[in-house]
Amino acid sequence: MKVLMINGSRREKGCTYTALSIVADALKEDGIDSEIVFAGKDAANGNINACVQELKKKAAEADGFVFGSPVYYASPTGEIEMVLDRLFGTAGAEMRHKPAAVVTSARRAGTTAALDALAKYPTINEMPVVSSSYWTMVHGSAPEDVLKDEEGVGIMKQLGRNMAWILKCIEAGKKAGIKEPLKPQYNRTNFIR
Repeated sequence: MKVLMINGSRREKGCTYTALSIVADALKEDGIDSEIVFAGKDAANGNINACVQELKKKAAEADGFVFGSPVYYASPTGEIEMVLDRLFGTAGAEMRHKPAAVVTSARRAGTTAALDALAKYPTINEMPVVSSSYWTMVHGSAPEDVLKDEEGVGIMKQLGRNMAWILKCIEAGKKAGIKEPLKPQYNRTNFIR
């Protein structure tokens, strides 16, 4: 099993990467592979199409996801939102019913608003959202600060353990013959009568 993690930071190895790495380590302890993809650079330099196509291939092979973003202005970065807007539009079928988690990092505040925005992506695509023992955020201005955020580190570790458990439960369900739900059957409407 494998979890695809998308780092939507403008810094490849910054605080968000550090948080995702902690989750990856916890997954590894439970026998789950992971890959962290730095999408921040490609979202802003004109390579968005190639980035999304590569992520679509990886999404088809992944069993779960973690979407990570730093908080600059009380919201996820424009880079992660651009990537996820495009990815969910082109690879929604490849991600449907696969568990997902969201992670934010900040110096001080804005993390819960950013978590709320990021969580909307998996919830519109029938993806179980994996939680932890508290909101999935870390704090610090630099990677070494994140590692000093003892509670945040613990939350990331628990998120990895919870993701591993959910993945194993889904796998066990499939082996037991439990099928995933059919696609919804209803008419799409708008608010105009």
